[in-house]
Amino acid sequence: MGEETLSHTLHFAPSSSSPAGTAASSTDTSAAAAATTTASKIPFRPRKIRKLSSSAASAADDAPGKNPASGNRLAVRVIPRPLSADGEIASALRHLRATDPILARVIDAHDSPTFQCLLTPFHSLARSILYQQLAIKAAASIYARFLALCGGEAGVVPDVVLSLTPHQLRQIGVSERKASYLHDLARKYHGGILSDATIVAMDDKSLFSMLTMVKGIGAWSVHMFMMFCLHRPDVLPVGDLGVRKGVQMLYGLDDVPRPSQMEQLCERWKPYRSVGSWYMWRLVEAKSNPNLASSSAGALNIGSVGVGDAQQQQQQQQQQMIDSFQMLPQSWVKSISPTGTA
Repeated sequence: MGEETLSHTLHFAPSSSSPAGTAASSTDTSAAAAATTTASKIPFRPRKIRKLSSSAASAADDAPGKNPASGNRLAVRVIPRPLSADGEIASALRHLRATDPILARVIDAHDSPTFQCLLTPFHSLARSILYQQLAIKAAASIYARFLALCGGEAGVVPDVVLSLTPHQLRQIGVSERKASYLHDLARKYHGGILSDATIVAMDDKSLFSMLTMVKGIGAWSVHMFMMFCLHRPDVLPVGDLGVRKGVQMLYGLDDVPRPSQMEQLCERWKPYRSVGSWYMWRLVEAKSNPNLASSSAGALNIGSVGVGDAQQQQQQQQQQMIDSFQMLPQSWVKSISPTGTA
């Protein structure tokens, strides 16, 4: 009844400007008051309204890593300065000497490293595929024929590689399996999944995930690419036998450390584990053949690596120790910034 009375009062109460309304105003007012009192007893579910103070709202909007448009937090990507940047090698050596006195002695015994790359990211990745599991001389011969087939170094681009048939590649010594790897890499570039520009702009973790999606490119190839093409400073190639052997020699370990142990053993090298790893190759090189001086400009002397390994494992281990991005003849090599290869 109260609900009906309230409805009648709200919708049909006479206007106070009319004579009839003036005469009945007292009676209607009393009835409305009574009806309102009755209606107020009807239960309802209240809505809770949470208000932010102006200062709290401002602080939330200004929070770091927040997208103003969507209100969502953005992941912060940190791209470190490449080792080819001015002063980075000097900073790395200062850090490594200070944090690892044992490594400092190896640093003092060898020339400082240089990180140089002539090739674009796509070209470097394609070349890495071609060199896999081949003797150096055979790989260099196939690579030279591949360059000729592409019309020279400038022709090693996704569209050209994609246009090469498996038969053409087989004629220059590229296996059917490697031809499929080259085409998969080229297709990912052609489809926009990868590009030189996006590769250079990716953080290390994202880059590793994206590149290992390419057929024929595994963890070791990505680590070498990140170190010697992009010059990333904090790469630890835990699967590289040369680096693992160097860590064993450096710290006098009884056994070659497993990949799972490398992170802890080399923790102190962060954020310059690429440079620490480079010195492990130098250490293995020197121990394998004490008469060989460290090669100029930091290029790995391929012939000396793996000499001290067991005979039955030597060929496999030697191949894995090779720095595949320092195989270029020195006359071809020039320093470039990774950002200039996009």
